[in-house]
Amino acid sequence: MFENLEKFIEYIEKERKYSDKTVEAYQNDISDFVTFLEGLSLDYLKIGYDGVRLWIVELSEQGLTNRSINRKTSALSSFYKFLLKIEVVDTNPLFLHKSLKVEKKLQLPFSLKEIDAVRAMFEGKDDFDSLRDLVVVEMLYCLGLRRAELVALEVEDVDFYLHQVRVYGKGAKERIVPMLSELEQLLKKYLDVRRIVLADKGEIKALLTNNSGKKIDEMLVYRIINGYFSNTTTKEKKSPHMLRHSFATHLLEGGADINSIKELMGHESLSTTQAYAQINLSELKKVYQSSHPRGRNNKK
Repeated sequence: MFENLEKFIEYIEKERKYSDKTVEAYQNDISDFVTFLEGLSLDYLKIGYDGVRLWIVELSEQGLTNRSINRKTSALSSFYKFLLKIEVVDTNPLFLHKSLKVEKKLQLPFSLKEIDAVRAMFEGKDDFDSLRDLVVVEMLYCLGLRRAELVALEVEDVDFYLHQVRVYGKGAKERIVPMLSELEQLLKKYLDVRRIVLADKGEIKALLTNNSGKKIDEMLVYRIINGYFSNTTTKEKKSPHMLRHSFATHLLEGGADINSIKELMGHESLSTTQAYAQINLSELKKVYQSSHPRGRNNKK
């Protein structure tokens, strides 16, 4: 098993360019599945869908949500597709598998007021860490980046002449995102300070680093966002993705068309982008029901 798993991990790392976090999750999920089958004296290369179904039942009995189970079966399906590709198996036991139904939670984005409140926390702070943290906040919000895309950025990806940033998204797909003047000025200030702080470190390709010149990781990005926004919002979720979410929603509210937002965010499918439109519509309905005379009358 280990040889096939190692080949698969190398494939998703080097060819598919999956993030470190995704690679680790896939490796753990597949290992757990094979261990489960071994406990039943089953061979992962010879099972049918019945073996997969037993695992799903086991995961459900452990209390995992349908969303978590879907993530694990997605990893498993990718693994078997790879084994099919390299002719280790003849069939994919998850070929006819359908994802479990997941109740969609309406997750509202950060408001502009909440984001501006975080920005205000940096006023008058010109030290390296503060500037770096503000760049993290502003690039997530102004460019609509995924966390993995942000930490992967290199200095050469920022084009001050053309006022744009080159981003490598899922599957190493490249896209260009325009850069606002305010963000440009912040980045220049950050790079000027970094040049002084890291003067003895030589050339550093990574755009976002710690004060030793090492590229920051996704966990630090999460801690930065969660830490600052814990002081400005009562929303339960305070993650980097919430700023990407805010980017899309605020563009919609500003009149941007959904196809343009799709391109800016690097979505393959328009349906993914439309999820943000649904949230915007939900808020619109609330305003309508509270503002229209008939809606107000129904509350009496």
